[in-house]
Order: sequence, then C-alpha cells, then structure tokens
Amino acid sequence: MHSTLYHFKSFLKAWSSIIWKFSVQRYQQLRAYYSTHPKQKWLSIIAASIFGPPLLLLFIVWIQVPSKSALRNISNQLPSEVYTADSVLIGKFYIQDRTEVAYEAIAPVVLDALIATEDIRFKQHSGIDYASMGRVLIRSVIMGDESSGGGSTITQQLAKNLYPRKRFWIASMLLNKTREMITAIRIENIYSKEEIITMYLNTVSFADQTFGIESASNRFFSVPASMLQPHQAALLIGMLKATHSYNPRLFPERALTRRNVVIGQMKKYEFIDSLRADSLKRLPLSLKYSKTINQTPLAPYFKEYLRIELQRWFNEHPNEDGEVYNIYTDGLKIYTTLDSKLQRYAEKAVVQQMTEVQKQFLAHWGQDGIFKSNPAIAEDALRRTNRYKYLEEEGLTEEEILKELGKKIPTRLFSWRGDKEVLMSPIDSVKHHLQFLNAGLLAMDPQNGYVVAWVGGIDHDFFQYDHVRESTKRQVGSIFKPIVYATAVEQGIAPCDLVMANRETYIDKEGEEWTPRNSQNDYEVKYSMRGAMAYSVNTIAVKAILKAGVDNTIRLAREMGIVSELPDVPSISLGSASVSLMEMTTAYTTFANGGERVMPVLISSITDQDGNVFPALMPKEPRKKVLSDKASAITNAMLRTVVTEGTASRLRWKYGVYNMEVGGKTGTTQANADGWFMAVSPRLVIGSWVGADDPRIRFRSTELGQGASTALPITGYFLNQVVNDKQFEMIAEAKFPELEEDWKKMLDCDLYELDSTLIKKIELSAFKRDSLIEADTTAKAGESFLEQLYNRKLRMQRQQEKRDSIARANLIKIVESENETDSDDN
Repeated sequence: MHSTLYHFKSFLKAWSSIIWKFSVQRYQQLRAYYSTHPKQKWLSIIAASIFGPPLLLLFIVWIQVPSKSALRNISNQLPSEVYTADSVLIGKFYIQDRTEVAYEAIAPVVLDALIATEDIRFKQHSGIDYASMGRVLIRSVIMGDESSGGGSTITQQLAKNLYPRKRFWIASMLLNKTREMITAIRIENIYSKEEIITMYLNTVSFADQTFGIESASNRFFSVPASMLQPHQAALLIGMLKATHSYNPRLFPERALTRRNVVIGQMKKYEFIDSLRADSLKRLPLSLKYSKTINQTPLAPYFKEYLRIELQRWFNEHPNEDGEVYNIYTDGLKIYTTLDSKLQRYAEKAVVQQMTEVQKQFLAHWGQDGIFKSNPAIAEDALRRTNRYKYLEEEGLTEEEILKELGKKIPTRLFSWRGDKEVLMSPIDSVKHHLQFLNAGLLAMDPQNGYVVAWVGGIDHDFFQYDHVRESTKRQVGSIFKPIVYATAVEQGIAPCDLVMANRETYIDKEGEEWTPRNSQNDYEVKYSMRGAMAYSVNTIAVKAILKAGVDNTIRLAREMGIVSELPDVPSISLGSASVSLMEMTTAYTTFANGGERVMPVLISSITDQDGNVFPALMPKEPRKKVLSDKASAITNAMLRTVVTEGTASRLRWKYGVYNMEVGGKTGTTQANADGWFMAVSPRLVIGSWVGADDPRIRFRSTELGQGASTALPITGYFLNQVVNDKQFEMIAEAKFPELEEDWKKMLDCDLYELDSTLIKKIELSAFKRDSLIEADTTAKAGESFLEQLYNRKLRMQRQQEKRDSIARANLIKIVESENETDSDDN
C-alpha cells in the first residue's frame, strides 16, 4: 500500500513539473503575441470570464459523479451483520436502516400516489424533466431554496438518496443539482423504470427516522407495503415533502391536510375518480403506530465502538486487490465475543439500578435544585449545543440566542418511564437531560480477554457518550488501591504488618502540603494490609505507596494495562488519576489470572461474501505475566475480604451473591462525583461506574454517592441473574486456586487491632450514647464506625470462646471415654 502511494506521488510530481514547464513556455508565447495584438488579448479575457467558471464548475461536478460501475453495484451493496458469540444477530452496519422489498411487494396505489405527487412524467423522461427545469432554476438555484422541490424527478431524488449532497466552496446548490442530473441520466441508462422506482421507495426517508416504504408502512400502519390502502399510501407519500412537519404522530391535522393534497393529485391525473377521492378525503388518519421497529437494539454502545475500530483496522489491512473493505456495503459477517444473554443481564442491571438511583438523586436535590446552586452547569452545557453554536455563527447576540432558545418547540425527551414528545424550549431540554446520572459496565472473561458484556450508558439514543471506551476517563478513587497493595507485596512488605491510620502531612514536589484523611474517624486504629483494603483506609494506602515506591506502583499499573497519564505523586494511591473503565477492568484481570494481564478481545472472526475468514482482531500483546504468583494470590485474597466483611459486603447480603467466589473493590472520588466498583472472579471480571457527564452534578452525601451505593448494585443485580441461571454454572461455581501454606500464614492475622486506650474511649462513647437514649427516648444515635470495629472484635472473641469451650468439652469426653476403656480392660 505504501509502495503504491509512493509511486502515485512520484507520478503527480513528474506531471506537475511537465505542466509547469509547458505553462511557462505557453505564457511567454502568449505574452509576445498579445504585445502586438491587443484586441485579441481583450477578447480572450472576456471569453475566459464568460466560459471559464462554468467549465470549471462542470469539471468539479463531473469528478464527483459516481461511475457507471459504481451505480451497477448498488444492488450488490449489503450491510455488514454483527453477531454475538452465541450467534445472535445484534445489529447491522448500513448507510441507511431500511427493509428492502421487491417491486411486486409494493401496493400499486403507492406507485400511483408517488408519480402523481412527485413526477407525473416519470415514465416518459430519461432522468430529467426539462419542462420543470425553469422553475428549479428560479426557485432552487437562483433563490437558493433547497427545500422548494417540485423540479427534481424521482430518478434525481434517488440519486440524492444514494449520494447525499456535499458542500462545495462555491455555488453548492448549482453543483449538487448538476451532479444529480448527470447521475440520474446514468441511472436511467442502467436500470428499468420499475427498478428505479423500487430503489427510490426502498431508500427514501420517512418520519421518525424510518427509511424505506416497508419500514414506514409497518411503523405507521402495522401492515406490509403490499397491503397499504389508498388513503394510507397518500399519507406516507405526503410526508416526503417534509418528514418532520408532516409527521402524523406529531402533527395529525397538518398531515391530514397534506394527505388530502396527495389524494387531489391522484384525482387530477386520473389515478382515481372524483367520487373515490371525496370518500378518501373524509376518512380519518387511523394510525396503528408500532414502536417495535424502534426498540433499543442490544449493545448499541459496543457496536458503535466496534464500527470505528473495524473501519480503522480495514484501512490498515486492505484486501489482496489493494481495496479497503467497506463495513457499510460489503456484506461482512462479524462475530463478536459478546454473550447475548450476559449482555441482556448487564443492560437490565443498569436499568434497574439507574432507575432507583435517579429517583434518589432527584429527591436529594429537588426540582432544578442542582442548577439553582450552580447556574453555570446549565449555561456551559447550553453553549456546547449545536443550536447555540449555529445561532452564534449567524451573528446573534447572547441575549438574542437565549430568547430564541427559550421558545417552545416539539421535543423528544428521555425518561425512565419511556420516551415522550412534549413542547419544551431547548434551554429546558438541556436542563432535563443534564440531571440524569449515567453509567458504564464492562465484563470480561479473564481467561481469554473476551468482552462478554458492554454497557456504555443508560440510553444510546439520548446519551451517545460511551463511558466504557478508553477515551472516556474519570478519577478512579479507591479502586486503584489494590494496585498499590500488590506493589507493596511485590516489594516484600508483609501483609500482616500493623500500621497506624493516623494522619500525616506530606509535601509534594511543588512544595505544597497535603494531608490525606479517612472517611471514618479511625485514625487511632492499627490496620493490617488486608484490613486497610477491606475498609478502604486512605491514610494506610498513602503510607503503603511511599514504602513500595510511587515509581514501582506506576510501573506495575502500566504493565497491568493502564495507559492513561499517572502523575508521579503519592495521591495516585487514592485514585487521583483519571483512567477509563476499560483500562481498569483490563488491569483487574491480572488479579484473576495469577498475575497474568489479559487485554480485551472484541471480535472472534470476520467472514466476507466470498467466504474468506479473517482471524480474531487480537491486541498486539494479548497476554503478559506482570505480577508474581504470590503477590497476585495475596491481593486476590484481600479483594475477597472486601466482599466478605468490607465495604462491598452488601454484594452478598443484599444482592444474594453468596456461593460465587468473588472479590471486589469499591471506589468513590472527591465530592462523590464518581462511584466505582470492580469485581473479580475466576471466569468474570466486571467494572462498573456511575456518575453524571458533568462532574459538578453529584450527590452531596457520601452515603448516597459512594461507589458501594451507586456502582456496586449494578454488579449485584447482574451477578444475581448470573448465579441463578443454570446456563452459567461454570461462571458461578468457578473457584480460585487454593493459597499455598506459606501465603496463608502471611495473611494469618486479623484486619485491625484496637489498643486498650482506644477501647476505653469506645466504651465511654457507647455508654454516653446509651445514657442519652435512656434519658430521652426520642433521641436517635447510630453506632459509630469505631463501635462497629469494637463490637466485631467482641463477637469474634465470643465465637472463639465458644469454639474453645466446645473443644474442651470434646476433649473431656475423649479422655473420659479412654479412662472407661482402660478400666474395662483391667
């Protein structure tokens, strides 16, 4: 490919040199001639002024017109199909979403209505209706009214559907019209009238983003195109003039008027008689609108990411003939790694949690509360909209723009109860959609890197921003801590070493002081590494990274698959860096894989129309050993402690994930802007995130905004479905390898220790609280975090005493039994 490009450049260079030399020579000859013939000079200038621009414009148009071979291949263009690993078709890549039907499958009244309204001389002309060109010249070209219509033939409109108009540097309307005329003539030379009108009806757009007569017929009347009645056909053909303005769902009166105009045209050209026309005009619209065609397809964010990656890959890997595959027209079959059932479970989990958390969020802030406290949020978002930018480019002042955007217009809104059409101003629409929290979920099989579920957001129609892909980065919070502790173990730091959680002040490289703090008042507690992980203790994480080395931690993070910028500062131990969900999920495969990092794989194979099979699009370095077996196993064990009795314990007691062997880590960023949860099991690694697209939109309460409350439930709902589905027993019942005895001993310690002084403080605090409640029965006082730690110790002590008591009783029974046996022998 590069060689071909080099030769092409050399060819252009050589020819430009020849043309330049010829031009210089010719210029010198003309200059000598005109010096003695001044009259001819002026005649040449006038002729060039008159004929030069039209010839130049015609040349520009000509090179933009598709070739006859390209036009012949229209019928061979097939969309590429996307399948899951279990062979479920989840989507297609196409230029337009349409259902193709044959000429015979279209009701004749549709053809009559179309010809009567759009092109009465369709069967007589050869692509251009010269009788209408005068009107086109005046209204469309000279006046620049692109929506005026009335002059283009059906064949010209087909040309526009197949090859959309382009913006030229000058006279765009004229150039596009000329291009369509030439293309129309070529189409007429290749295809029959039946084929042309069929192609037109299969490619033309109707209201509600519906393409093709078959889709439109099913959408608005719930019948195939072959069963359309005259008044129904007239309604559909009538909306072609302006698909939004004549949308019968939004503007029934306007659509009815337009339908009757089409019926009048059919009467005028004798497709129906006067009596029939009058009776048809009296009929109501009688829509039987079907939303099933517009149901949200499976994995929309994944498919959009796939589309971009595939096109990039094909550009770099042309076929044997040097041609680049086109994913929209080459009929490829793309087999992905997604599991359709797991994908459905993931999407259902996101909907279930985000519906609940959105109710909490709106109740937390109240109506427009977030914008009253910070008006700049809505103002900044409004300025980013295309409407605002367009009005700004038109030269309107800020006041004029806001006045225009304050006008109510038909608007489609997202809500968890279903989409709805309302009259609302763009300003209020921006505010409405801004206040929705969003989410992301990615699930990978750590054994092979296959991505089995991908949910990039709450609704792709309204929120296209994908929160999974590597370009979407957010602060990661405490989910970065396991990387810190893995580095510490790798550097020889014992997991059972007790470290005081007291606050310390550090000075960064710029000389600024920094004092990390914990979410709980636990600064007098001594934690082991396992306890610090379980309770997500910030001060311990900072001390751990300083012992293990910030540079060593960054190096391990890079090896684990994190490519985002990681500042060389201790605060990265608390997740101050911004990293994508894809990177973090990739990194956590290391803990599930015995220290081997596995990169994501999205496609298992691709097949073209000729049966050629492309292998999986594998990453450059799919697997790599980046962490020792010991460090990986110990970190994995600590992650499981987070689920059994740490910040992620609700995964079991609330979401019923009891028997599955799973570890995890919660994460919450500054001011609760981001909630994270990472889950690790032998056959599934899951990352989930919840937050608003604008980080300034967030919960004010950590109890509500923490990752355990926002992101963890998504994984909880997801895994609950998995463990209760017998199809996924291999995932639910998979076990991690047993820890080696030496590694077990390294973890043979409790999560924390409380010294006698701290115990007395806790007991005194509990006594005061109980006394207050006795004195005032209306008083409410919850158990503090330190009391929870203290009571846990008491429960463990009582359980140990019970176990010791049972052991002593069993020992006494054994001794007595032996004594009785000895007595009998004697």
